[in-house]
Amino acid sequence: MEDLFADIVTQAIAAGKIQISFSGMDCTVAEVVEGECFQTIKKIKAIIDDDSLDDRDCFYKIEEIICALEGLGSNGGNRHDFG
Repeated sequence: MEDLFADIVTQAIAAGKIQISFSGMDCTVAEVVEGECFQTIKKIKAIIDDDSLDDRDCFYKIEEIICALEGLGSNGGNRHDFG
């Protein structure tokens, strides 16, 4: 049920039916999200550029990318239900 609620609220925000404001903030919600996304992309780029690992360690690179996404509150879905 929580996912359904979140989906409905997300769609309402995307459609412009709901506006969110934060007192004391000089930036928009979009600017906050863009900043977080940029920081995550930088982490992903650093992981991919790490030539110290050979190709057989690719699994661990993917794991690090999933962890970077989880740091944003996202997840790896069914692909990340391993230890």
